[in-house]
Amino acid sequence: MPRFSIIVPSHGVAGRLSQALDSVLVQSFGDFELIPVCDAPDSAAAGVVAGYAERDCRVAPVHSPPAAGPAGARNAGMRAATGAWLLFLDGDDVLVPGALAALDARLEETGDVDVLHFEHERTPWWVGEPTNPAALVLAGTPDGAFSPERAPQLTGVQLPAWSAAYRRAFLAERHLAFPDGHFTDIGFGGLVVASAERMAVLRQVVVRHLVRRQGSRLGLPGEHHFELLDQVELVLTRAAGQGLSGERFAALFEQVFGTVLKTAAHPRRLPRGRRAFFRRASRLYRRHRPAGFRVPGGSLRVQHRLLASGAYAAFRALRGVNQALARVAAGAPRPHGLRTRLRYRRQLRRPLDRNLAVYCAYWGRGYLCNPAAIHAKARELAPHLRSVFLVEADQAHTVPKDVEYAVIGSRKYWDVLARAKYLVNNANFADAVVKRRGSVHLSTQHGTPLKKMGADQATYPVVAAATGSIAKLLARVDRWDYNVTSNRHSTEMWESAYPSAHEPLEYGYPRNDVYYRATAADVARVRRELGVPEGKKALLYAPTHRDYATGFETSLDLEALCEEIGDEYVVLLRAHYFYDRGGARGTGRIIDVTGHRSAEDVCLAADALITDYSSIMFDYANLDRPIVVYADDWEIYRELRGVYFDVLEAPPGRVARTPGELAAVFRDGSWADAEAKELRAAFRERFCQFDDGLAAERVVRRVLLGEPPEAIPPVIPLAERIPAPAATTPVRS
Repeated sequence: MPRFSIIVPSHGVAGRLSQALDSVLVQSFGDFELIPVCDAPDSAAAGVVAGYAERDCRVAPVHSPPAAGPAGARNAGMRAATGAWLLFLDGDDVLVPGALAALDARLEETGDVDVLHFEHERTPWWVGEPTNPAALVLAGTPDGAFSPERAPQLTGVQLPAWSAAYRRAFLAERHLAFPDGHFTDIGFGGLVVASAERMAVLRQVVVRHLVRRQGSRLGLPGEHHFELLDQVELVLTRAAGQGLSGERFAALFEQVFGTVLKTAAHPRRLPRGRRAFFRRASRLYRRHRPAGFRVPGGSLRVQHRLLASGAYAAFRALRGVNQALARVAAGAPRPHGLRTRLRYRRQLRRPLDRNLAVYCAYWGRGYLCNPAAIHAKARELAPHLRSVFLVEADQAHTVPKDVEYAVIGSRKYWDVLARAKYLVNNANFADAVVKRRGSVHLSTQHGTPLKKMGADQATYPVVAAATGSIAKLLARVDRWDYNVTSNRHSTEMWESAYPSAHEPLEYGYPRNDVYYRATAADVARVRRELGVPEGKKALLYAPTHRDYATGFETSLDLEALCEEIGDEYVVLLRAHYFYDRGGARGTGRIIDVTGHRSAEDVCLAADALITDYSSIMFDYANLDRPIVVYADDWEIYRELRGVYFDVLEAPPGRVARTPGELAAVFRDGSWADAEAKELRAAFRERFCQFDDGLAAERVVRRVLLGEPPEAIPPVIPLAERIPAPAATTPVRS
């Protein structure tokens, strides 16, 4: 009886089969039989194998029909094998030199174990460095022979069949064979380890697996991915029947569903039937989930919870990171072209222009937000400064005619960035921008943080992927000298999200000054511009962006809402700025104001706000007008995006969880009743601390004029502030 039987299925690898067979036949250890498995006697592979069999008596080919697949081919080889130990190779893999001698020596040390796992090397065919994924899987296992109970994480499902040697008598006694269908390695590996009593490990590469340029056949699109669930069900059912310990079963459960989630999350593997795949996987998950199972951390944590709850829509959204956000997170372009780079470097060598201030908002979307409010106040209080606003080329036409601007990426853009003493942004400047000694960088932010931001996003996979390198983000933050906050909550959260040496300025958001300076005439003017009919109550619906969504979709049927709440209302729809639609336009009782340049104007026009988790609620609260939180997917949003506090525990007004509840609060008047007002008052006390109409002045005096903190105008108490009046007065019950 030979020491080893080496089984090599050859379907589809006739052109590379010779190197696999040669790698076996040249081994220094010669006590083996080589069993190539061919599709048919007249196949191309059979012709190659016939030549080897004629030259070497150790080559004993067998046949298996193509319809039997890899599992059938391996099982045919197993039936023909006579060796004490079975090894499997794919037809385009090789044994490394000295592999069989190393295996023999290790088995002499360990004795008759049931399975001996070893390392393998994945080598790209075309370019790239080899990897050894098995080394991590096998790390931490005992040195000698051991029972599976001593290595519960070694379940067999994370290693291919060709990464172990199997005692043939053990397989025969337990009637173990490769399960039919695709993903047979998962089924076989799981069944083997679940049945094994003694195992061992060889920490040495034995097989060199050649990674196909186009990837594994199992990764190609098709309905064969449903067979993964067959293997999972088989393994878990068999393992449960064999009475595995809780620790072993939990490890097996986690690993097989890690593979399932990887398939479910892949956008191309399941061109059809993704929902059916997910639903069946969810049923299997709930059926086999062990008592007390601890969901893994990191990105898998969210996916496990969605699978357990059968939340396919949220899982589908999770698969794709929003490309628009990724582009935004990448920042403005680096200097491109040799001339531009050289020019920027030359400008950096010139002295700072101490009377030059550069502003940018939302990565160049126009003259907007806190930077625009500071710019306007600087023209009043610091007229000696030259102020340049940075905008994308397609937004240049939106800049007021009396405002100097530079198009992002232009020579002027890099010139002013190189020499400006003051740099003001509500996001971040490009990575290529150099923080010069003597320059002053001011971050104004663009909202109060409910959702996790900056470094705090690191444990939330969707936003972390969209944000990019946290290290690069923090390098941009390190350029800040000052960071404006609108409330103490923001001060604390920004310190967590953007840890650096900058100084917080608790001055309020300059963009919110208008809420205390606008008049009734201003409110009426904006409503006319937006097309709000005279006498109608305007409800601003402003949902936030979902990082796990691929576009703007609202689950709220606005037409139906309008029908239910009555003719006295119209809805102003304002999507997140990622989905700018170009301009305000009316469509009956729904007026799309997404493209209106000023969010502040839209807020002034609205008699009440309906939002979910958008930071607009914190700004709108300054107006002391009703706010209704529509939180139909709070649990999913909180889990995927991460939040700093539970807005349902401390809302700015009434909360609705369904469209029916939302319509009801407007029908019965509770959107503006005494309880809603009490909730809003508490919310304003917490989040409108520093917004009083003087924020822009404070920033200009402190940052651009260099006045000492004690000279800055103090914050007006909340009770003494008078916000802009609403156009209509809600009826309070």
